[in-house]
Amino acid sequence: MELEQYRKEMKPLDRASVEAAWKHWDSLCKPLRGMGRLEEMVAQLAGIYGTSRIGEIADLKPVVVIMGADNGVVAEGVSQTGSEVTAQVLENMGDRKSSVCIMSKQMGIEVIPVNIGMFVDGQHPRIRNRVVRYGTANMAKEPAMSREEAVKAIETGIQVVKELYEAGHRMIITGEMGIGNTTPSSAMAAVLLDKDVAEVTGRGAGLSSKGLEHKIEVIRRAIEVNQPDKNDILDVLSKVGSLDIAGMIGCYMGGAMMGVPVLIDGFISSVSAYCAVKLVPESKAYMVPTHCSAEPAGRMMLDALEMTAPIQAGMHLGEGTGAVTAYSLYQYALALYNGLPSFAEGNVEEYTHQK
Repeated sequence: MELEQYRKEMKPLDRASVEAAWKHWDSLCKPLRGMGRLEEMVAQLAGIYGTSRIGEIADLKPVVVIMGADNGVVAEGVSQTGSEVTAQVLENMGDRKSSVCIMSKQMGIEVIPVNIGMFVDGQHPRIRNRVVRYGTANMAKEPAMSREEAVKAIETGIQVVKELYEAGHRMIITGEMGIGNTTPSSAMAAVLLDKDVAEVTGRGAGLSSKGLEHKIEVIRRAIEVNQPDKNDILDVLSKVGSLDIAGMIGCYMGGAMMGVPVLIDGFISSVSAYCAVKLVPESKAYMVPTHCSAEPAGRMMLDALEMTAPIQAGMHLGEGTGAVTAYSLYQYALALYNGLPSFAEGNVEEYTHQK
């Protein structure tokens, strides 16, 4: 993987535009920094787009990219449902009747389901079949995929973002769908954060206590069998990871290459974001944390990224639902940024920063 080439295609944030955005915020008729994270989000946008006049950008055309893939480890009984549900939910997304689709419709956001590695091809015409391999292997017995396949999945994510950019989209919202995918996510978190498996593993879509204990044992076995090297992201990804995680890594890298913000969803998305930052540190500037997942390692991953999410709602559904919820914060923040009068216009004495 030519990481150096990807780095060359990523530009740093326009710091002059960031400072201009902060200056504009501080001129508006309200307490200084009174909108907290919302002000930070807009300032980051200014740096990404290279202008503090964000109101002049006609349409960000945000789009939700769902990376769908199946996991061979489901054969170990780590999930409440079978792998066939992955394909069914992606088909439902094609019909615009999944959770994220219903939420996205409220804000006019398009949802793009990408089959990067289900056991079957997607049938709905809205599903983009970009299969790297038909499901991962059972990581409790062998590596989930080859290193070459992991790289190809990352590059597939990059290519999808490029295509969406060329179609006019200027904001990417990440999401995933894959029965059993909290198992590889927890395995990767345990390895990368050097944590005990029990600390980072949750109930996923609703396992019983007995089921959770079994899931933890399976993850421990997978790590023991594969011996992933925590200092080698691609080694960890290929041995105990998943194709949807790999695809989202590509989305974060692709967003940085194309100069557009990429919104991080929950736990699984943040594992991908962490990997992207470790592979290409420059990509971090284009990432936006949105909510803190209720999964045990949700906050741990954000802490490792040195990020704070504005929404703490106990969500852990996946599909990009938390990130879509956070997009509404942009709407409010930009409305204030572009519509609030200055202190002079509002006939209010100007606030100043106090030492």
